[in-house]
Amino acid sequence: MAVNSRKHPLGIPPPSGKDWPKEDEENFFLLDPDRKRDVLPQPFRMINNLVMQAFESALEIIGKREMLQEAQNQKVQPQKCFPTGEFQVAGRANCLAVSGKHVFVGLSVGLSAFNTCDFKDACAWDAAKTEICAIHASHLGKECHVLLAVDEMGLAWLFCFHKESFLLIKILNEVQDISQQSPCVEVVLSRGGEYAGILLQDSTKAWLEIYQLPKDSWLTEMGKNAGAAEELACSERRSSCSSVELPVPAIQPDVKLDPPVLLLTVRPPKPITGTKFKSPLDALKEVDDGSMLGLGYNHLIKDFQWELQEAIFCSTYQEYLEAEGVIKEEIPRYATFHFLLPSRILVGPEMKVQPDIPAGIGVHWQGNHNFCLYLLNHSLKDQEGSDLKPDVVWPCAAPIACSAVSSCSRYLALAGEDATITIWDKHLGYPLSVTAILEERFIRSIHFLSDSAAASDETCATDPVYCGADPVCPIIQLLVLCTDSSFYLVKAPRAGKSSITLLADRPANPNLTVSAVMPVLAFPSAVLIFSWDGTVSLMNTDTSQAVCSFCTPPSHAVAPAWQPVFTVDCVNCCLLLRGDEHQQADEFFQNKATHSTIFLFDFNSYPLKAAFPKKPDLPLKPVQERQWIERCNIVLRDRFRFLPERQQVLLEMENQEYWDCLKAKAAAMDKEREKVKGEKKQ
Repeated sequence: MAVNSRKHPLGIPPPSGKDWPKEDEENFFLLDPDRKRDVLPQPFRMINNLVMQAFESALEIIGKREMLQEAQNQKVQPQKCFPTGEFQVAGRANCLAVSGKHVFVGLSVGLSAFNTCDFKDACAWDAAKTEICAIHASHLGKECHVLLAVDEMGLAWLFCFHKESFLLIKILNEVQDISQQSPCVEVVLSRGGEYAGILLQDSTKAWLEIYQLPKDSWLTEMGKNAGAAEELACSERRSSCSSVELPVPAIQPDVKLDPPVLLLTVRPPKPITGTKFKSPLDALKEVDDGSMLGLGYNHLIKDFQWELQEAIFCSTYQEYLEAEGVIKEEIPRYATFHFLLPSRILVGPEMKVQPDIPAGIGVHWQGNHNFCLYLLNHSLKDQEGSDLKPDVVWPCAAPIACSAVSSCSRYLALAGEDATITIWDKHLGYPLSVTAILEERFIRSIHFLSDSAAASDETCATDPVYCGADPVCPIIQLLVLCTDSSFYLVKAPRAGKSSITLLADRPANPNLTVSAVMPVLAFPSAVLIFSWDGTVSLMNTDTSQAVCSFCTPPSHAVAPAWQPVFTVDCVNCCLLLRGDEHQQADEFFQNKATHSTIFLFDFNSYPLKAAFPKKPDLPLKPVQERQWIERCNIVLRDRFRFLPERQQVLLEMENQEYWDCLKAKAAAMDKEREKVKGEKKQ
């Protein structure tokens, strides 16, 4: 009988726990029986896990905040600057504007004007009992100012202010039937008060209206009215024989000023559709002179060709279109526009213009690729029966997100939705700089800094009409603000490559989100930054550091912090900022506030000049020692002196004759075609 015997002693195999249930599963069994009572049953184990996750997340957030606070404490804290003055206004201040020696405040009910010397209330206007939401002011001369205000209903009010008196000239978009009224969403006033522009919207469309303001007749009428008012007051004093001086009203109630003249009506470009022409000859007849780019309407692509191209595109990129969705082209309803001083892009050598009066406007519509320029010498007769065509079209590779114009109107900056930034020289007609933000960010606004403005002003002083003289390698500086509150600085020298520098990355603290920025032209490379937490700091873009912070008194706070009410007086070098008491910081109390406080920060009262030293002028070099780009600029500048004569010859001899010849041939071919058709019918 065989007996099975083990060759090795009996052993306990090691446990393999890789397939065991986890602790958070219901069928979990313990290796240690003593831990049986320590494990919570369901659903308490789940609640315990959730509480522990919340606790760990809170500790992680606290750790990050402590690290940020420690890093903030290690930084050099900017100097705190407190107000040098203040004044109160009756009601809630919604907007501020400075013109000459007066500060204009748009209130919850009407308007108020204050003197900049003592900030005493000069006068107020509340006849319509309307709330003013936006205000623009410009000095006309002889103590006369023009004001353009927008109320909460979208009405655009045009005022004339003369010697502490308001006079309503006209409501630009007023209609008899209130149901047909189109609200105003944007207003722009030219620097000298010659022109005013308003952007109107209705339920389906939008358009831009440009008005010419008869400032010369206004000044003449105001002078006559002021003299008549003084004579009337003197006669009343003599008749009353009183030693008490009566106040002299500057504007009599029966004074009527000439209304503004509607100069242009600019409508958004329509989507490009199939051609309306039957032959190339018909399209050639619609071409003006071929010297400018157009909006693309005079083409020969038919509807079925557009449809075929769209079908091919959709089939090729179907997977991407399904993920992002198909966006159909629509007529835009918002526009950004600027008044532009004369330049060679707008004005030819045969046109006589004044250097300090705008010669045109630049417009770009939301979601559109084209920047359109219109001359201001058109009349409404030119627009009858058709939309006004732009005089110059600058196409861009991507839709234009925002734009900016330098103080002398020579330099134009365009930022696309693809984060590409182009700085144009409107005098020469070529881009000084084309840069792009490599990170995936969207541009919110762009601003020219004082360095570029100063260089432009010096340039304009030598050649005020066309800004033709070039200073020694000026550097155009542009501040770029992105939607995530990050800052970039673009430097575009006229000789050399442009550069883009990150000044401040996206803030980790949401309270440091930027609400507004404003360049300070009193100092080079200076910009004001307003944050959601109510801080107002002055940054030096050369060092990327905050020089100082403007603080309201402890009893007040900047309100509203996400949309501060402020303005910068470039003449008197000061900042005007609205501040409310802490009990009014809530939106409920702001709506019921009976007064607002405007704080004054005089830049000359703080030691800021040391933080913004004036950059030394570059020494002039001989022509032989300069780079080839500089030498070419000098040669081109000299040739610009004889440009009008050469351009006139080109227009008369070459360009115009060429297009006239083409049109004559097209007309002859058209007649020959009609003649052949007539013979066939016979």
